[in-house]
Amino acid sequence: MEPLAYELIREGQEDVLKINYEGASFPPSIESSELCMMDTIDKLAQMPSVQRILFVQKRNYEYDREQTSLLREIANIYNHLIKQRKIMMVAAFDPGLQGRAALVQDLVLNLLRSDPLGAYVELRRLVREQKIKMSKIPLEQEAREEKMYFDLLRYILDLLERTRLVQRTKSNLFGYRLGDRSFYRQIFRPAITPDFLFTRLMAETPIDGEEIDAYLLNQESEVMIFKVPEDVKYLYHLTPPEFKLSEDLYDLLDLARNVLVEHKPRAEEFVDPSRMRQTFFNIGRDLLIELAEHKGISLDFNEIEQLAQILVRYTVGFGLLEVLLQDEKIQDITVNGPIGETPIFIVHADYDECVTNIIPSREDGESWATKFRLISGRPLDEANPVLDSELVVPGARARVAVITNPLNPLGLGYALRRHRDKPWTLPLFLQNKTINFLGAGLMSFLIDGSRTFLIAGTRSSGKTSFLTACMIEIMRKYRIITVEDTLELPVQAFRRLGYNIQPMKVRAALGMASSEMSAEEGIRTSLRMGDSSLIVGEVRSIEAKSLYEAMRIGSLANVVAGTIHGDSPYGVFDRVVNDLGVPRTSFKATDIIVIVSSIKSADGLHKMRRVTSITEVRKEWENDPLRERGFVELMKYNTKTDQLEATDDLINGDSEVIKSIAGNVKEWAGSWDAVWENILLRTKIKEELISQAEKFQKPELLEASFVIQANDMLHKISDEIREELGNLDSKRIFFMWNEWFKRELKKRLIE
Repeated sequence: MEPLAYELIREGQEDVLKINYEGASFPPSIESSELCMMDTIDKLAQMPSVQRILFVQKRNYEYDREQTSLLREIANIYNHLIKQRKIMMVAAFDPGLQGRAALVQDLVLNLLRSDPLGAYVELRRLVREQKIKMSKIPLEQEAREEKMYFDLLRYILDLLERTRLVQRTKSNLFGYRLGDRSFYRQIFRPAITPDFLFTRLMAETPIDGEEIDAYLLNQESEVMIFKVPEDVKYLYHLTPPEFKLSEDLYDLLDLARNVLVEHKPRAEEFVDPSRMRQTFFNIGRDLLIELAEHKGISLDFNEIEQLAQILVRYTVGFGLLEVLLQDEKIQDITVNGPIGETPIFIVHADYDECVTNIIPSREDGESWATKFRLISGRPLDEANPVLDSELVVPGARARVAVITNPLNPLGLGYALRRHRDKPWTLPLFLQNKTINFLGAGLMSFLIDGSRTFLIAGTRSSGKTSFLTACMIEIMRKYRIITVEDTLELPVQAFRRLGYNIQPMKVRAALGMASSEMSAEEGIRTSLRMGDSSLIVGEVRSIEAKSLYEAMRIGSLANVVAGTIHGDSPYGVFDRVVNDLGVPRTSFKATDIIVIVSSIKSADGLHKMRRVTSITEVRKEWENDPLRERGFVELMKYNTKTDQLEATDDLINGDSEVIKSIAGNVKEWAGSWDAVWENILLRTKIKEELISQAEKFQKPELLEASFVIQANDMLHKISDEIREELGNLDSKRIFFMWNEWFKRELKKRLIE
């Protein structure tokens, strides 16, 4: 394209004016260049449907819908005025006014396009002077001419005063000098991206924003959190390394990308994304070295590595989505349709719902959809408008849900749930007050007792994370089988931690027929794979019947657990029996229901995750467990104390589930005190972990690797004490465990 050549392109539901500034004599900056503003207003006057403006010159400079609309108002006024013959034709004026008419023409034809605020200030001055002059003119004929001139000035001034650009600034325009661009720099702030990226990013921080936090991701990307006036959401402002490169490195990346995109990966390569990324990384690194030598650019090892990572991110990777996923504090990412019109939204661990400064493009959305189809092996089209998949990128993994037409009338939409890099543990949930010490001790006891349980809650309440923490309480001597349609449980991390674990991936509940096995068949298959604990990622559909078959078989032998949507024990019963068709008698195979809830603060701006009840399901009822006392709460959340509190039933030992566990242990049979002491022992151990981790600032003591080690030692020491004394002396067990813990802590403090 020639310099200043332009085209109108359609992105989603928006018309975008794209202007080529390569080789132009002035910069692509509406806020800094009078010539740029003048040229842009000329083009907007011809194309009033434009909603965004894109300048291309090395980088892409994009002005969003709001900024474009401010200019479009000026362009509409300009377009209207030049069509008014009585204004633009000097000969149309009375002879005495023709000189001043030429002044008005210049103001409309030039100043209005290049400096509309200057035109407004100048018009206001002329109106003020004309008022004074008219008050001193006695002759009727001259007064009529002066009134005509005054009305013309007033007419144009009124048009400008109604524009939002003037309304935003007129209270501060006192002393404004023609040519002063500082006001424009406060209003017009383009999203600037390298031209090898499609994603737009608002690089400038908000002028009126209050910075409340800042941190680095991997020592490369800068994150700032802003509180913005008139918005209850915080702004998550990201500056990745690719936006801080020199012009030479931008050019180098652009050249390398153009070469690398010719090498398109085959569909089968997406089966192993990590291997494919490594292949492209090696190719890209060699290519960058070669291009740098050719252009005489000196690069050190770290620069080459960084550029190669960026290159992979924007070819076979997922662009800035990957950078967002590197932030451990991000829990959810949403990209709404039509993609290209709205920014990415996130849920932040510290600041809840936030809007980001990142606006993906239509090309981004379509590219991601293609990659998710290939990675998952599942369709995404009008016949199958929903795709569930998982995304694994360096340093992060996430569950992904994609929707498209006709389910989403605005095209593609994405929701990503970021999974923690390391498995959650009960001590970590203790630290953030999701559960308290006694609740954690009780859960540890129930899991060791091989109970069947469901973790229920609403969306985003933390069900899967809490299930992961419960899995950490399963001794590593037992085999675990997981059944999921979208892989969310951190199976690889469990394997690295020494667990005997086998994942099974089944067909999505909302998916059409495919080569994948159904969840129901997957659960039945797991029962033929030997003695194992069975973990079902989420109970969604008819596989519930098979799960309850597994619960009946697994009762008193192995843990069988899963997650399900429900906000109360009865809500779980209603969903399992009435919605999913499990017989009432089969539902009794559930031993425990744990409710995890997302609780809002009084102001509605904050959310906390809390375990709100631990409830046992009794077996002696026929039709309605709620009316026939089939549900017995062992612990219940108290909103006043913000604590999970033991009920009288638990304190008094009125729990059939716990009695059933005790009945299988010689040392506990018939002795509630011995059982209660063991629950308190586990409680005390969790409490000691938290206390020492906080005292010595050793958060790694709460991570899975050490928690597993601590749990293993509890079992080993308990076995030694039982062999030595013939009973489980809780005080002696804790003393020996604590001695071991002190030695381990001392090692870590020395290191």
